[in-house]
Formats: sequence, structure tokens, C-alpha cells
Amino acid sequence: MTSFKSLWCSILFILICFSGFTQQSDSAYIRQHYTKIERLIPMRDGIKLFTAIYIPKENSKKYPFMLNRTPYTVSPYGESNYKTSLGPSPLFVKEGFIFVYQDVRGKWMSEGKFEDVRPHMANKKNKADIDENSDTYDTIDWLIKNIPRNNGKTGVYGISYPGFYSTASLPDAHPSLKAVSPQAPVTDWFIGDDFHHNGSLFLADIFNFYYTFGVPRPRPATPENRPKPFNSPVKDNYRFFLELGSLKNISKKYYGDTIKFWNDIKAHPNYDAFWKARNITPHLTGVKPAVLVVGGFFDAEDLYGTLKTYEAIEKQNPSAKNNLVMGPWYHGGWARSTGNSFGEIDFGQPTSTWYQQQIEFPFFMQYLKDAPAANIAEANIFITGSNEWKKFSAWPPENTEDKTLYLQPNGKLSFEKVQRTDSWDEYESDPNSPVPYQDGTQTSRSREYMIDDQRFASRRPDVRVFQTDPLTSDITLTGPVLAKLVVSTTGTDADYVVKLIDVYPEDTPNPAPNPKNLVMGGYQMLVRGEIMRAKYRHSFEKPEALVPGAITTINYAIPDVAHTFKKGHRIMVQIQNSWFPLADRNPQQFMDIYQAEAGDFRKATHRIFHDVRNSSALTVRVLKP
Repeated sequence: MTSFKSLWCSILFILICFSGFTQQSDSAYIRQHYTKIERLIPMRDGIKLFTAIYIPKENSKKYPFMLNRTPYTVSPYGESNYKTSLGPSPLFVKEGFIFVYQDVRGKWMSEGKFEDVRPHMANKKNKADIDENSDTYDTIDWLIKNIPRNNGKTGVYGISYPGFYSTASLPDAHPSLKAVSPQAPVTDWFIGDDFHHNGSLFLADIFNFYYTFGVPRPRPATPENRPKPFNSPVKDNYRFFLELGSLKNISKKYYGDTIKFWNDIKAHPNYDAFWKARNITPHLTGVKPAVLVVGGFFDAEDLYGTLKTYEAIEKQNPSAKNNLVMGPWYHGGWARSTGNSFGEIDFGQPTSTWYQQQIEFPFFMQYLKDAPAANIAEANIFITGSNEWKKFSAWPPENTEDKTLYLQPNGKLSFEKVQRTDSWDEYESDPNSPVPYQDGTQTSRSREYMIDDQRFASRRPDVRVFQTDPLTSDITLTGPVLAKLVVSTTGTDADYVVKLIDVYPEDTPNPAPNPKNLVMGGYQMLVRGEIMRAKYRHSFEKPEALVPGAITTINYAIPDVAHTFKKGHRIMVQIQNSWFPLADRNPQQFMDIYQAEAGDFRKATHRIFHDVRNSSALTVRVLKP
């Protein structure tokens, strides 16, 4: 064991050194081949946005722009200080583009006032009417007119929040904007992205993010004077948030009254005009640039936004060039890893490298440099389980069959409808002892929870477990999953978490080497999980209390999957009423949870029905052979 550890440490040291050498080499190459300039670009209302521009020194050619607009800083600042990488991947640096990085309005060195997910203004009447679309338009217009040796074409790209700014460039796009790639774009912060899922507050994410991101900026700032990240006094995030108590204590103990967006959230607990205005998808009409929407099936932050952005463009722009890429990636994993594996699951190939070489780079080359047409399908999807890329003419695929997985008595799960006339599971949930979202101890929310082993949860008495017999053949699920739960509770509100899980056979070999002592036999791989706050079961705008003891149907969509359950594996469904501290605790009473006190969090008894008249089930799309 000692010799293995020594060998592993040596290998790790070499990899770290190699990585550092590669960054230094890239930095040297960029400095040698690019000239950096910094400009304050004027917007139509007079506000100036700080912009760093890297221009190829080779002056015999004309180059397109690659624009990235970000709230996360364009550092390093200073024309003599260079980034260590440029563009979406290293392929772009060697090819040659004019790379443009811009601090968005009100962030870092840009002027103006920042607004989170700034609402789109469809009908601008004067120069004072601005949004992220107009700021992008004005930036491109200035670049085309003021930066020499450009070829009159622009590409825009970005991941997460910069993905939102990419999406925002699409309506009424500047004529020179030819290619846009929203990657894991922020899209709807109440329904499914980042900070809410179906009305449930994603507590761990929003607390840590806004602790620094939401701090007011009294003057232009650089990374040297940025707010320090939260240093938790308790290194177990489950215990930290449980001891924190009700949501009221966030302001009392940590935020004060200075975090504007946290105050906005508390003031808008339901899906009102405030939230609707921050959903860009209704405005994605008249799209003219080619679009490449990119995301990961194991993205803990913006999986919803990726799928909804592609869907909206597709439905509202039938003739638009709109392609989708979905891989087995965590948030930004297609740009930040080789994509060979995630968590404990190996994909057998460098999925990110393949995507960069075969899809992303050819896409921008085609539309910005008139290269040969990229061989990109409508939907380029990596199927986990079988570990293969598939090309589809539509997403979700057309060659599918809707099937229903019925919850059965005695923890069974089957495509056959249950025949019993009286059948349910009954159990108690306690918001003061919520079900954790992941096994072990984490200081902050991990990205691996999206794919991790769920055996820890299946052992709890407040988690219901249903599974099929071992499969006699492979079953591939592609597209959305629809949950239909028939339930009752003694409370007046509740959360329902549905998890779709791939259970490995008991004879599955452990990985070699196995430094973590993993036991893969019986491994319960999370394929997809999603939460629904029951008071929003009929409307996100108008919450409605549950009637204690009354049988109620909770229907909701679970984000798309692309996974093969192999022969010999089992399909499992777990149902629970908390997912902590990923999601905030539901008091199990109908109320404004932002106003809840410690005594409001109460136990409730739940029933999940699975009989011939009250069939709890999941509808899935099975890919035909």
C-alpha cells in the first residue's frame, strides 16, 4: 500500500507540473503572437464597458471576433498582463481570432449599474432603454468599426452566467453576429436553474454564491479587492445549515441587508412578474445567427436552462440553424476536463476532447472563417451506460416509445400496472432531520452528487425505494421523465424528490486500482433527481395548500436523461421529502417559508399510493432499437 501511494503521489506531481508547464507555454505563446489592448467601449446611453482585446500580431490576414461577456472579471487587468488561455479551447488560440473579453455593466471595471439576469426589453424607445442585448449589439458595432483587420464576423460564447449573455445576444442580433454558443446558460432562476427548482430554494448554492457575488460594488473593482469567499465555521455543510435554522437567520447572521438579490428573492416567493421578466426564452424569436447550445446531463446548476434554451429556439424559429450538444458532464466539464469520467463513473473516452475537436471548433470555423461545413447533427447526445455518442435528427428523439414505470407494493417497480385495489407506503418525514443530498461530509455543495451512489439514502426509513427485477435486455431512456405521484400527507405542504437510479449487479467488479475501496456491486448510480414543492403543483404563480389526509396528484417534469440501463442492472426509483441542504427545508405547513420560525418545522406522515385507481408512476421515453 505504501509503495502504491508513493507511485500515485509521483504521478500526481508529474501531472501538476505538466499542467503548469502547459499553462506557462500557452501564456508564452499568447504573449508572442497576440497584442493586448484595453478599451472602455461606449454604450448607447453613454455608459462605458471595460473590454480586453487580444489581437493577432500576424497582419497579413483578417480575423473574426470571439466575444465573451462576463460578470466574473476579465482579469488580469493591464495591457502588459496576459491571460494564460484564450477562447473556448486551445484550438482557437493557434488558429487565430480576435479574442474579446468584457466586464458586463456594473461589474468590475465597467461603468453602470449591475442587475441580475437583466430583463430583456423587446420594444426599446430611446437610448436610455438598454439591456444585455443592446450592450452586446453596441459592443460588436464598436469592434467592427474600430479594431483593424477584422473580417466583419463575430462569434459569442459563454458558460453559465456568460451563457445567459450569449443567449441575450440572439434577438435582434447585430448583422455581423454569425455564430453563438450558449453553454449551460442561466435561463429561469425560479423554475429550474441554479437557485430554485420547481419553487424549492437551492439553499447551499445561493448562500455561498451571493455571499460574495451579491456584495455591492461602490466603485470599479479588481480581483485584488474582491470580497472574500465564505469561510464556514462548521466544515460539514449539512450541520452548518441545520444549525443555521430558518431562512430568516441568513440575513440576521451573515447577509445583513446589503445583498440586493437575496432581498428580491424574499420579496418574490412565488413566480410573479419579477421572475417572468428574467426568463429570456419568450424573446428568442427571429434568431438569425447559427446557434450551438451545449450542456451536461450531470450539470448541477443549469441543465434546465440548456434544454429550455434549445427548445425555445427550436419552437419559435423553425428555420433557424440550431444544434444541441449534451454530454456526460458536470457544469462546464466540456471545457474544464477531458471528460473521461465523472465521480466514480468511467465513460471510456475523452468526451470533452472529442466535442472540442469535432463539434465546437468546426462550428465556429464554418460560420466565422468560411471553413467547410461542420458535420454536426441536430442533436449530438452522449448516452451513459452504453457510453456512446449518438446523432439524432431531433431532441427528444422521434424514434421512441412512451412507457410507464409503475410503483408497486413491497418496493417493486414494473412496466406492468399494479392490480391491487388498496396499496400504499406510509412513513414519517421530519424537517429537523432531513434526508441529505449526498453521503459523507462536504464543506460546500459538491458537483458529484448528480451521479453519486444512493445506497446511503435507501437505508433511511423516510426514503421509499422501488426497483425492477434484473433487466433481461438493455433499455435506453432518452428525453424528459414525467413523475406522477399520488400522495397524501398530514401537513398542508410538502416537497417531493424523485430520483431515477441505475443499480449495478452484485457481481460488478471493483475498479482497479481502487484507492477509495469502492464497492461497485450494488452501486446505485443517480441518473436524475428532481424536487417539486407541492404548493406549486397547480401553479407557480398562485400556491395552493394541501388538504391534510386528502389524496392528491403531484405531476411534474424531470429534466431529460440519456442513459442505457444494461442487461442485468435494475431500474430504481427513490422518493423522499427533503434533499438537504441542497434544497431548503419545507416546514410541511402552507406558508411563506422566508418568514418561518424554528417552531414551524413539523413532522408529517406521508402516504405514496400504488393501487389500480391511484397509480404512482414515471413516464419515460424508451429508445427503439
